[in-house]
Amino acid sequence: MDIKKILNETDHFAANAGCKIVEVDKHHAVVEMIVTSGHLNGGHVCQGGALFTLADLAIAALLNQNGELTFGISNNIMFVTSAKEGDHLCAEAIFVGEHHKIPSVEVRVTNQDNTLICHVTGMGYRKSMPLPKE
Repeated sequence: MDIKKILNETDHFAANAGCKIVEVDKHHAVVEMIVTSGHLNGGHVCQGGALFTLADLAIAALLNQNGELTFGISNNIMFVTSAKEGDHLCAEAIFVGEHHKIPSVEVRVTNQDNTLICHVTGMGYRKSMPLPKE
């Protein structure tokens, strides 16, 4: 199963936000996004929801990489510094605990200079069904 291909094609919200999965395996997932003017808030920095969408797609890729449908049930985001237009952001998710039903992950979102933009933690719930392919 190519989770990268499936989620890049079926997660329309993340795709419309400019997020793309570039790498995923059993241990980590990497998602990228370039901050455009459409991502900016009233303070002229990247809106928090755009950062969360980027991190959330990394979480989804990692939690679903085994082909078993897993939904997020709890997430927490800590903003460390602002991202600005033109920044190339990278979200890398890794497992913190790989419980068979309730796995937990952490995500570091960094820019092209490897500056930490935000840190996200999340938990998922694994359903007893395969991930839909469409």
